[in-house]
Amino acid sequence: MSAPIYLDHNATTPIAPEALDAMLPFFREHYGNPNSEHAYGWAADEAVKLSRKRVANALGCDGRGLTFTSGASESISLALRGAASVYGGRKHRILTVATEHKAVLTTCQSLEHDGFEVTLLPVDADGLLDLEALRAAIDDKTLIVSVMWANNETGVVQPIRPIAEIAHEAGAFMMSDATQAVGKVPVHADAAGVDLLAVSAHKFYGPKGVGALFVRRRSPRVRLQPQIAGGEHQGGMRAGTLNVPGIVGMGVAAELAAKNLEADALRMEGLRDRFEAGLREAVPNVRVNAENAPRLPNTSSVIFDGIRSGKLLSTLREVAASTGAACQSRVQKPSHVLTAMGLTPEESFSTVRFSLGRYTTEEEVDRAVQHVADAVANTRQRRAA
Repeated sequence: MSAPIYLDHNATTPIAPEALDAMLPFFREHYGNPNSEHAYGWAADEAVKLSRKRVANALGCDGRGLTFTSGASESISLALRGAASVYGGRKHRILTVATEHKAVLTTCQSLEHDGFEVTLLPVDADGLLDLEALRAAIDDKTLIVSVMWANNETGVVQPIRPIAEIAHEAGAFMMSDATQAVGKVPVHADAAGVDLLAVSAHKFYGPKGVGALFVRRRSPRVRLQPQIAGGEHQGGMRAGTLNVPGIVGMGVAAELAAKNLEADALRMEGLRDRFEAGLREAVPNVRVNAENAPRLPNTSSVIFDGIRSGKLLSTLREVAASTGAACQSRVQKPSHVLTAMGLTPEESFSTVRFSLGRYTTEEEVDRAVQHVADAVANTRQRRAA
């Protein structure tokens, strides 16, 4: 049996061969601790510096503001909890969006227990933040406005720069979880006015277990309380010996993502549109969520009316897709993203997310459409029997 067609790139991506090749020497030949004062340590330190430059170039930010972490979830926690620890006496409000990733929402819930006031801003039927609701909610006690650059379930891309402008007018910091955006749409932290930016390497063909947080150093300067204590690593922002192989792989993957962005995005958008058109032709009663909103070029969130997505995916052995966010895939609750957009629980439970990638082919897309059509027909037949 051949491997399933992989259409779950928003959950994770295969590592780019160039990134893997760059990492391998740092497991055996160049294994030094970058904080060590000898040749092995200096070689590792130089590799980290090069990766910092590559990641900063891909994110359009000052590399001096980058802290390497274990991934976006840690970056988000460091940003929110770190800022809350420094500024919480004067600013006690955090504004975020009902469709944010659980890494943001759960951290905000924990801050509520610490006395912070958290406001979940609404979205429209296409998943876009209501800017007027943001203007009405923000005030001079607001510490952070946190908005995903692009949603992991629907692919909806938010208007980050206008949101940042509203935040800054009120004296608040702008934070964005850009995990899904890097390598799919342009991400430029400085140009967009983002003060805190979280990313994870394995979403753009880098290794798992490594990510980064950008923290603006001036205009405005953002100060954070470190959340992991120990040594004075990374300017005191995060203690612990650096994951040099992972950071090297992240740097190469980030450089490739920036270099190939336009071509990759154009090709994936064509494949996504081909996939959705094929589904509409081959499968009765399908709808695409947020199809009128700006979306990631690789993401299709599809409702199959009358079919539970879990049942469909158990039948669909030839295609690897998901019911939504990987971290929520085993939770038997309707998607908070889709219900915030006004979908019913039944519509949420009938939704499958397909996310294409750099190595997806036309032939795979066409075969996937046929496999989905067959699985839907079989599932509906069993229900009718």
